[in-house]
Parts: sequence; C-alpha cells; structure tokens
Amino acid sequence: MPRSSALLVALLLAGCSQQPKYVQPGLPTAPDYAADFRPGAAGPRAVEVAWRGFFRDPRLQALIARALDHNRDLRTAVLRIDEARGQYRIRRAAQSPDLALTAGAQRSRSADFGGGPNPMPGGGNQNFQGGAFTGNRFEIGAGISNFELDFWGRVRSLTESARANYFATIHAQRAFQIGLIADVAEAYLTERELDGRIALAERALRSRTRALEIGKLRLDAGVTSALDYRQIETLLTQAMTERANLRLQRAQARNSLEFLVGGPVPAPLPAPLPLDGQGIVENIAAGLPSELLTNRPDIVEAEERLRAANADIGAARAQFFPQISLTGALGLASSALGGLFSGDALTWSFGGNANYSLFSTGRRANLDVVKARYGIAVAGYERAIQQGFREVTDTLAARRFLIDRLASQQRELAAQRDRAELATLRYRNGVANYLEVLDAERELFAAEQQILLTRREQLANAVALYVALGGGIDPQTAAPLPPR
Repeated sequence: MPRSSALLVALLLAGCSQQPKYVQPGLPTAPDYAADFRPGAAGPRAVEVAWRGFFRDPRLQALIARALDHNRDLRTAVLRIDEARGQYRIRRAAQSPDLALTAGAQRSRSADFGGGPNPMPGGGNQNFQGGAFTGNRFEIGAGISNFELDFWGRVRSLTESARANYFATIHAQRAFQIGLIADVAEAYLTERELDGRIALAERALRSRTRALEIGKLRLDAGVTSALDYRQIETLLTQAMTERANLRLQRAQARNSLEFLVGGPVPAPLPAPLPLDGQGIVENIAAGLPSELLTNRPDIVEAEERLRAANADIGAARAQFFPQISLTGALGLASSALGGLFSGDALTWSFGGNANYSLFSTGRRANLDVVKARYGIAVAGYERAIQQGFREVTDTLAARRFLIDRLASQQRELAAQRDRAELATLRYRNGVANYLEVLDAERELFAAEQQILLTRREQLANAVALYVALGGGIDPQTAAPLPPR
C-alpha cells in the first residue's frame, strides 16, 4: 500500500499536460540556391569565421570592438536578456512550493462577558481578574500557502513559454550584434571609398588648375580662344564642386560611424588600409537554405517565439480544468516560552482546495486568442526563413554581377585614359578644340570614380553575404547559450 500510494502521488504530480507537441514547420523555400549564382570554388562557412578573422583592417576591428562595447541599442538588447531571464526564473519558481518560516509572540487581554470561570485555570502566565483574563502565546513554525498542484500542466506550460521567450531575447541580441557589425563595416567602407574619391578629385583639381594656368598664358599669347579658356575653367569648377560634395558625404559617413560606435571615434587608432587592401574574406560558402534555420539568430529567435506560443496553448487549455492548491503548516505553540518545545506544543494543519468557475466564457476566448497568436508566430517564422533566403540569393546574384561590372569598368577606364591622352595631343597639335579634351577628361574622372564605387559595393556585398549566412559571432567572446 505505501508503495502504491507513492506511485499514485507521483502520477498525480506528473499530471496530464494540455500542451500540443511542438512540430517544426516545413522549409517554405527552395531546397537549394540557384546554381547560376553559386561560386565555382567554395570557401569557408560564415559561422566558422569570427568577425576578427573576416575583417583584416586593424582600424575597422578597433571600431567594431568599440561599437560592441558602447552602442546603446546593443546595451538595451543585453538588458532585455536579463529581463527575460528574470521572468523565466519567476515562472520556474512557481513549480516549487514556497516554504515560509514564522515566529511570533503575543500578549493579549480579553474580557469575559459571560462571567464564567477562567477558561485556562492554572495556565502558567494566565492572569485572571474578575471577568477578564490576560494571556501569552508563543509560536514558531513553517508553512506552505496555496501551492498549485500542476495536474494539468498549466504552470509547466507557462514556464516553458517564459523559457522560450528568454532564449528568443538571447538570439535577438545576437542578431542585433551581427547587424551592428555589418553597419559599422558598411559605414567604414563608405569612408574609405569617399577618401579615395576625394583623392581623385583633388588630383583632378591640381591637374585642371595647372591646365587653366597654361590656358591663360595661351589666351594672352593669342594662341587659343576665350571659349577654350572658359571650357578649361568650367572643367576646374566642376572638379571643385565634386570635391565639395564628396567632403559633405565624408562628413555624414563619419557622423554615422560615430553614432554606431556610441560616441566620438577614439584616437589614436591604427592607420586605415586602402579600399583594395581590406583583406575581407570574399569567398564565403553559401551552403544550403536549411542551414539558415540554425545559423541565423533572427530565424532561431522566430522559432523560439513559436515555441512560446505553442506553450501558451497548453496553459490556455489547462484553464478548462479545476485549479487545485495545497496549504499546510507545521509548528510549535505554547502559552509559556519555556513550554514551547514540549511534546504537547506541536501544532499542524493541512488542507487543499479546488477552484473552478462554472460560467466563465473568457476561457474559450482566451484559447482562441493564443491559437491566433500561434498562427501569427508560424507566419513570422516562415517569413524570417524567406527573408533570410532572399537576402542570401540577392547577395549571391550581386557577387556574380559585380565581378562582371568591375571587369567591364576596368576596360572602360583603360579606354578613357587612352582617349584623354589622344584628345590632349590633338588639341596641342591644333587638330581639335578643347571641347574634345573637356569631354574626355570629364568621362575619365567619372570612370575612375565608378571603379571605387563598384569596389566598395563588392566589399559591402561580401559583408552582406557573411551576415545573411549567420556569420559575425565570435565563439570566444559570445556568451554561451544555456542548455535547452
């Protein structure tokens, strides 16, 4: 009998969970990426390359490290993890009884309106005076108050929901961290591009200033016309305007970078590497779309939200059953402090109650609400997968076409240089007017600018692919995930 009773109690405590079994939704995308956009030679996987290994510029590494330490939005994401962890601990604590220790002493006087005998004759510290008596009471004990016996799994489902939300905030913080690294890298690469374009503008400005000086001498000597001189002047003012525009964009890029790193860029920093010397890993392997389910923190976060919604269904279903709670107390009580630990001082009480509302229509409405939230969570999870798939395919396509664009622009640049040299020779020999030189110089300058722009886009695309595949987490510095 004792063994059977213990087994029965264990089964009752295990209860019958109303939570549906979690089933991961299917992959709402193609099983693989388009073969036309996949590289011929596969490189390392994104999750195998920490951000310090992906970015080789020491200056960029220092800026990313500072952003990870001082960015306010990232700090908020970390604090949300602490908040969710606390909520999970609160829910988990409800699965264990709350044992309270009590101790007290009381002295009281009561009137005897019936004029009867002393209710506690000879009661130690009792003092009977006429129709009233004065007494003491000393007690010490421990008790459990309204501990819910989780027969239907309501508390366990709520705990599982809080736990999944806790995991979701961890992955949300990781997703934000990866996005922050990408934003810092994008702003830094934009700075390097603009520095290169400003250098081109200043070089063109010096060359055209010299050409204007020569043109003035030729105009004064009557060798050239005022029209040619004004065309040279126009070319110079265009270079000055372009330099001013580039400097404005450079200042805005610096402001964006300071916002991302959480304050003014500290000095001194390592010297920056040129745009072509960044050493960014550009041959990251794409892998398969199914790998995104575990590699991308935003997708994992969406799945944890889905798990939480699934657990909420169990808690809502459990509301249709009675809530059974247990109350108990065990202690010692006596009218005399010296008799508190005697054998007759033992007191105890145990009891339970069941609570069930017969006419509550809100339970069905609450279940409908959590089922709708589960459907929303499923749609959000599938959308996160599709978003990740689209980002990877976009960057893979861009990687291929940017290579083709850069190759054609390099050929165009070589042709524009030859054209500018020939136009200058024709003008000096009197075969052509300066308008031909003006057009050649303008288009050469534009071709040089486009080369830098495309090269920056190539590096930014490599960063975007790295992030889209879930790269950016440093396993040596990232906080480990708690076990599920």
